[in-house]
Amino acid sequence: MTMSPVPLLPGVRSASVDTDRIRMHYLESGPADAAPILMVHGNLSTGRFFEHLMPELPQYRVIAPDMRGFGDSEPAPVDATRGLGDWADDLAALTRALRIDRPPHLVGWSTAGAAIARYAMDRPVASLTFLDPVPPYGYGGVRADGTPCFPDFAGSGGGTVEREIVRRIAAGDDSAESPFSIRNVLNTFYFAPTHREPPEREDLLVAEILKTVTGDANYPGDSTASPNWPGMAPGTSGLINALSPKYCDWTGIVDLDPKPPVLWTHGSADLVVADGSPLELGTLGASGAVPGWPGPDVFPPQPMVTQIREVLERYADAGGVVRTEIFDGAGHGPHLDSREKWLAVFAEFLTSV
Repeated sequence: MTMSPVPLLPGVRSASVDTDRIRMHYLESGPADAAPILMVHGNLSTGRFFEHLMPELPQYRVIAPDMRGFGDSEPAPVDATRGLGDWADDLAALTRALRIDRPPHLVGWSTAGAAIARYAMDRPVASLTFLDPVPPYGYGGVRADGTPCFPDFAGSGGGTVEREIVRRIAAGDDSAESPFSIRNVLNTFYFAPTHREPPEREDLLVAEILKTVTGDANYPGDSTASPNWPGMAPGTSGLINALSPKYCDWTGIVDLDPKPPVLWTHGSADLVVADGSPLELGTLGASGAVPGWPGPDVFPPQPMVTQIREVLERYADAGGVVRTEIFDGAGHGPHLDSREKWLAVFAEFLTSV
């Protein structure tokens, strides 16, 4: 079916700008001279996943861009060997194009957690808000201490993504006919099981996800055959390879000087980033869903939340200020299914900064 465009909420503006890297589309609210907040979406989403929050922060200049390969920004390729470096540099280019000359507050959801950390490793920031971020050692194929299960990082990267999801996104499937239809993926993995967006809003979010650029250069990326279980290792291009432990590592924030204040918010019912996520191959192998699992000594399930907590504890021990808020019963997007609570915590954090 064809869905009519959903108007922006009052006070939210849409624009595009040519940066010195790519052309970027973004949503914006608030006064141009106010303290800037960059809200950065994750994988399979766009800036509109933050739109509902923007009118609630009128004292800030809130900017929610579409990152490369998503939404209405230029469909530029992702160099996975840089981790989330392309995203971080795109954000910096956007701030230059918008003449933002003060350190921004950065919010990074999921994939973008690594992007804002990378940004902060190279540039001053006012604060960092990690919103159910990708683990600090990357996603999949890694032990608790960050070392790879196999030398080639097999079990992570673009080859681990369900091809039927990619096919249905490329085909523009907005139905609910299959577990792999993005509408069902949205409702299963983005929110708590008890949450459902209003129909018009759900249609909007589905339409935004379907703007994803698929293929080897973007989502999910290429892959390399491996002699190690489960038979594939990361390639060198595309977003899911950028999230592989082979290239993604944001533990360097521990060494930042000065250290910006950090807020970590996490949904206790998150299925995407979890100790024992059903999307991670160690967990899938242990459950028997992927045959040939070599066992917990070789390829244990990744303790993602434990890894995040451990790195942020190191950050605090090194002199940083860290606030942690776990939203009971919330899913991968507590800013969506626990909107009022998340917004209150975030606003209080900004005030404390």
